[in-house]
Amino acid sequence: MMNGKYKYGYFFLRLPIAMSLLGHGLVRLPKLQGFSNWMVGLMQNSYLPKPMILGFSYVVPFVEVFTGLFLLIGLFTRQTIYVALTLMALFIFGNTTIENWEPITSQLVHAGYLGMLIMFIQHNDFSLDSKLKK
Repeated sequence: MMNGKYKYGYFFLRLPIAMSLLGHGLVRLPKLQGFSNWMVGLMQNSYLPKPMILGFSYVVPFVEVFTGLFLLIGLFTRQTIYVALTLMALFIFGNTTIENWEPITSQLVHAGYLGMLIMFIQHNDFSLDSKLKK
C-alpha cells in the first residue's frame, strides 16, 4: 500500500495541470469558430498548410477538455499525459514556425510539469486508474 502523503501529493500535483488544460478547452469550446479563426489568422505567416491549421484549431479544444478531465479524475493517466505532451510539442512547433517565442515558455513549463507527472506516476493511487486495477 502506498504512503498516503504521496497518494494525495500526486493528486494535488495532477490537479493544477488538469485545471489548466480543462479550463483552456472549456473557454474555447463555446466560441470554437472564433478560436479557429483566431488560430488561422495567427498562423497565416506559417509555412504550415492552412487546411492543417484549420483542422488542428477545431481539434485542440476537445483534446484540452478530455486531457484535463482525464487528468482530473486520474483515468488513463499515463496515456493522457503523453497526449498532453504531444499537444505541447505541437504548440511549440507551431509557434516556432511564426517566430512567436513568448508562449513557448509557458508551453515548456506545461511540458516539464507533465514530464514530472510521468516520472512520479507510481504515486497515482488517488485516481480512477488505481480503482480500476483492483
